[in-house]
Amino acid sequence: MHGLGNDFVVFDAINQDVCLSREQLCWIADRRLGVGCDQVLVVRPASQPGVDFDYQVFNRNGEEVEQCGNGARCIGKFLRHSNLVHKNTVSIKTVSGIYRISLREDDLVTVDMGPPVFEPEKIPFGAERACTSYTLEVGEQQVEIGAVSMGNPHAVMQVDSVEHAPVSTLGPEIESHPMFPRKVNVGFMQILDSQNIALRVFERDAGETSACGSGACAAVAVGQSQNLLDTRVSVQLPGGHLLIECDGPDQPVFMTGPAALSYEGSLML
Repeated sequence: MHGLGNDFVVFDAINQDVCLSREQLCWIADRRLGVGCDQVLVVRPASQPGVDFDYQVFNRNGEEVEQCGNGARCIGKFLRHSNLVHKNTVSIKTVSGIYRISLREDDLVTVDMGPPVFEPEKIPFGAERACTSYTLEVGEQQVEIGAVSMGNPHAVMQVDSVEHAPVSTLGPEIESHPMFPRKVNVGFMQILDSQNIALRVFERDAGETSACGSGACAAVAVGQSQNLLDTRVSVQLPGGHLLIECDGPDQPVFMTGPAALSYEGSLML
């Protein structure tokens, strides 16, 4: 499956036993030796009352991570396609919390990503107190970023042009910066106007992807905290557009966009 080109291998662990080793996850994600994907998603039966399903997100290095916005939209579409749900709203649980997915009549999917978290210790980020921006020492230069968690950690850097943004050079340096003890997703945001931004994201342990749903939410949250963006923002990513809506501080962020099934198959492991 994919959400704006951010692609996933999705496993149904509801109707079968799925227990994947780190080596198997890496092989599946390998674009030359395996299936090839940005992340592997595993849908499981609910582990607690009030939740419809659990799901896990694994990066290409086999490490489980907290959340994935594009992945959540794909999970919603997968559950409907597989006839595992027959309602329009589904709640799913990851290691970072519970998220609600709305399957819309226009074939788009909306995810309630919860409110953005700016407290450094909850991101996690090594600052003493929450600020709207921080200065990072990266090599021999200083860069200004915003830091936020959308269920996973994000650093957002404003640039004049996403086309010429130093994604391939600054991306990995900020990703592994010691101020982010669990690494970080790095967004390069160009503000077009108060309702439109362009964005490229260098994702943790995955590199630049064609779209990052949680990264789009993070960029808008940071832009709003700096009084640069409105409550409804269209985010232009290399793979397409997402609509991000948030009514203000401490309010949930809603992400709306497409999710698509590419093909189905089976693996012998």
